[in-house]
Amino acid sequence: MVRIAFVGAGSTVFARNLIGDLIAYPELRDRLSFSLHDIDERRLRTSEVVANRIAATCDIPMTVEATTDRRKALEGADYVVTMFQVGGYEPSTVIDFEIPEKYGLQQTIADTLGVGGIMRGLRTVPVLVDVSEDISEVAGDAVFLNYANPMAINMWGLADLGSHPGYGLCHSIPLTASDLAHDLGIPADELEYTAAGINHMAFYLKLEHHGQNVYPKLKTLFTDPADAPRRGERGMPDAVRYEIMRRLGYFVAESSEHFAEYTPWFIKRDRPDLIAEFQIPLREYIRRCEIHDAEWDALRSRLEDESVELTIPHSGEFAPQIIHSIETDTQRTVYTNIPNQGHIDNLPDGCIVEV
Repeated sequence: MVRIAFVGAGSTVFARNLIGDLIAYPELRDRLSFSLHDIDERRLRTSEVVANRIAATCDIPMTVEATTDRRKALEGADYVVTMFQVGGYEPSTVIDFEIPEKYGLQQTIADTLGVGGIMRGLRTVPVLVDVSEDISEVAGDAVFLNYANPMAINMWGLADLGSHPGYGLCHSIPLTASDLAHDLGIPADELEYTAAGINHMAFYLKLEHHGQNVYPKLKTLFTDPADAPRRGERGMPDAVRYEIMRRLGYFVAESSEHFAEYTPWFIKRDRPDLIAEFQIPLREYIRRCEIHDAEWDALRSRLEDESVELTIPHSGEFAPQIIHSIETDTQRTVYTNIPNQGHIDNLPDGCIVEV
């Protein structure tokens, strides 16, 4: 059996997506054992129900355990996936936004750097270090895969203070590549790319279609911010990244609403015109959390209701791909956040890079 522990398994939809990707591999579907952990017993229960529904729906001998005891969840794990947010929406995220706003600092997402990102990192790094120590003691050979933000801060803290090495994972590079393929009018699987940088600020160094550089065509698109494409369920405008590409020459992998707060160029106290021109959604993460909380009870009911068909989407996340590659000795390209050891020669050794 392949034993996989999810720490933060109360992230029910994300846990469902990872499980769905894993069972899609024929070599794995009959060998999977999941150990789910969360400190929120109600959400953990929902994830347990969903995991068991997946097993029943797909008729596979998958075993599922759920516990609020983290060390118990980690015992004997072959893989550990962390996917939690320390402090939650209230009080932590609200404080991350409201205190800076009192002093004139506006944010969009606040999960990477700046005041919000730093505070989130200070909450999260100690927990990741504790998890790494538990892994060393009860699952010493486990592969440690982290999704918790702020990625660079967390992985740097883990590298310096943790007792078990980890790999940071983010889906922004492949998802943005799919968006760019759509903008260019080509199939996503035909876009060839190489990206590198730091998490949420990795740039596509190569974008090619059948060996031809597509940057010249990309730079002719959406030259007016008002015409920028809209992304995702909420239709977020992507004007900032197209502007950055025209200024710097390369397209960045994380979304416009994220990138807008990473530099001093777009959110300025005395330039509200820039907010309007580039359609920058201030307090966007607050809105997302409020929408999620408002919809959660109904979503939970649907996920737990056996009379409602359970959808099991393919997410394309890196963790299942890595697990499959290790278990089957299959080569594939994935992007991870790891300490720089000459991977990017104009960034300091030891800092966390996404390559």
